Amino acid sequence: MNRESLLIVEDNHALREGLGEMLGLEGFSIVSAINGRDALEKMNSFTPDLILSDISMPEMDGYEFFRAVRKRPEWVTIPFLFLTARGEKEDILSGKDLGADDYLIKPLAREELVTAVRARLARSRQVLVAQLHQAYEASLSVLSNAIEVRDQYTRDHVDRVMGYALVLAQELGWQGKQLEQLRFGSILHDIGKIHIRETTLRKTGPLTSEEWAEIKKHPVTGFEMIKDIPYLAPAIPVVRHHHERWDGDGYPDGLEADDIPLAARIVAVSDSFDAITTSRPYRPARSPEDAYHEIVRNAGSQFDPRVVEAFKRAWEAGRIQTVLLSNNGNGAEKA
Repeated sequence: MNRESLLIVEDNHALREGLGEMLGLEGFSIVSAINGRDALEKMNSFTPDLILSDISMPEMDGYEFFRAVRKRPEWVTIPFLFLTARGEKEDILSGKDLGADDYLIKPLAREELVTAVRARLARSRQVLVAQLHQAYEASLSVLSNAIEVRDQYTRDHVDRVMGYALVLAQELGWQGKQLEQLRFGSILHDIGKIHIRETTLRKTGPLTSEEWAEIKKHPVTGFEMIKDIPYLAPAIPVVRHHHERWDGDGYPDGLEADDIPLAARIVAVSDSFDAITTSRPYRPARSPEDAYHEIVRNAGSQFDPRVVEAFKRAWEAGRIQTVLLSNNGNGAEKA
């Protein structure tokens, strides 16, 4: 069983090390950061089970860091504890007004610290279980309606895109909870297409401007379908942004470069590779080799260059081909 992971954000080296040692001895996995900006960079490849953050820090203080964390749908449920030496009433009220889970005043006794951390982790698990029960019927309703209108191509497409995305994420160092969240996003990335007319989806000729506008609505439609299902919140960045482009010419929001959530950038490469290698009503499939070169050619324009580098490593190791062969349906070309 994986140990619960804690992110300690503290600019004081001695205190940061001391907190890490105390909590590490309790069996927690510890990752440390020196300020909010450093913590956000670490969270690009790591999702903690709980955050313990100082308030007064250089570059990005605790309040700014908290707001940045809570802006991301996939991080909104992470328990967040403020840690400060001041203990002034207005500071405590400010932290609680922001929505922090607790506010601890330095210096802390080991028992007080461990008790607070364990209590918040236990509460987080209870909330997750409650959300799972609450989301169960809503999730099933959304997914069953989607499955009912899916043909064999789409089912195989989802399996392959998920497979490619997990391979690329692992190449980028993702693990644990992040991979599980990416799995949800990959499965649901095209959920909004259930509201596109069948005549548009199956059209063999060029799309009209009206039909193209209909197609381009599906990321927002998918977002609207799942936004109120707490358990599916981690999928939101992928569902809404998997058609954004690195150069900013994508849709629906015209995001560019690092403003696009990394999970969406991963799925964009995975989705495009599968689309190229799959027969569609309007064109035949191309070979995996052709698709590989197309992905590489579009690094820096359509795709994140770092994700493409991960794709190249996975291709050279044969991992992309393994996913293709193991999920080869009626439409996909064999490698």
